[in-house]
Amino acid sequence: MSTKTLGIIMHGITGRMGLRQHLIRSILSIREEGGLTLSNGDIVIPEPILVGRNIDKLTSIAKEHNIEKFMTDIDLALKLPNTPIFFDAASTSLRSELLKKAMSAGKHVYCEKPTAENYQDALALDLFSKSKGVKNGVVQDKLFLPGLLKLQRLIDENFFGKIHSIKIDFGYWVHSGEATPAQRPSWNYRQEDGGGIILDMLPHWHYVLENLLGKVESVFCHGEIHIKNRWDENNQPYQTTAEDAAYVIANLAGGITAHISNSWATRVDRRDLVTFQIDGSDGSAIAGLTEAHCQAKLNTPKFVWDPDTKLTHNFSHDWIAVPDLEPIENGFKKQWKDFIKHVVDDTPFPWNFHSGAKGVQFAELAMQSWKERKVIDLPDIESK
Repeated sequence: MSTKTLGIIMHGITGRMGLRQHLIRSILSIREEGGLTLSNGDIVIPEPILVGRNIDKLTSIAKEHNIEKFMTDIDLALKLPNTPIFFDAASTSLRSELLKKAMSAGKHVYCEKPTAENYQDALALDLFSKSKGVKNGVVQDKLFLPGLLKLQRLIDENFFGKIHSIKIDFGYWVHSGEATPAQRPSWNYRQEDGGGIILDMLPHWHYVLENLLGKVESVFCHGEIHIKNRWDENNQPYQTTAEDAAYVIANLAGGITAHISNSWATRVDRRDLVTFQIDGSDGSAIAGLTEAHCQAKLNTPKFVWDPDTKLTHNFSHDWIAVPDLEPIENGFKKQWKDFIKHVVDDTPFPWNFHSGAKGVQFAELAMQSWKERKVIDLPDIESK
């Protein structure tokens, strides 16, 4: 048994998601655990190399977390020895060309979604990776949420019977930045910078739907810019050019209908910041990020519509919690472990550029649906 380090070039970790989920809660956490054990008993310890534009932020992060290497020169980072993996969590608008550069340098690549701003570029990344013979992966963290894993367990146990619908309700109020600083970056609300809730969130919901319930066959979407004016990180006003809400109906194989509400302009009165409710002939279940509750057919109350009588029934009491059967690891960390093993140990990793391209296609066709005000079918993407 031997122990070796594995250099991982990490680009875009000064942002909230890159720093908290990918660096601190994933790579550094794996390092603190003593590394990852491979099938032959060897141990691999990830060593991050931080790359970004802001040297002051990089220096501060590196100092706080005892990281030896950090730099602003991506080309130099790509030439470092023992750095087989390149990771990107920065701006979507730069991702496609950046990943191609890394793959041309022989790096295996792992990145946040969406993989590109449009479907053609996303599909080109898949083909380019095959031409370079490198491994690739796309973050699909929602699949590893405790709440969704509980829904998957109910599906596997045929709790629902014949499933006919799923409702995804996502969103919260993102402050405009005028009086209270916005909790999301300003580029999210500028179309010219790759912003918009459709491209940001619909690739997520595509892989959730396909992994839980089956192939997405068509989409109808309506988008809106509800908050017309916002203030950026420097407290400068700007006009919103990208949609901050999208309302989607998707049809899935087997006659399942998905209704998806996405909004950064809504105030929360539900179980969680996102909820997933599956309804079937024998039961229903609703999950948030961590919890899930279910209601079987035999426990379903009988309601009669009567608008003249004040309703005192407590609906939440009709649902029972789906128990935690075992500890569930952070989803980002779990997928990082799987990708590292994929690179070093050649284990399977299904969440690749092909999967990522399907998510971008779903978002792009949703945009087309909004523009043309009609249902759009999703053609198959064939692996080449």
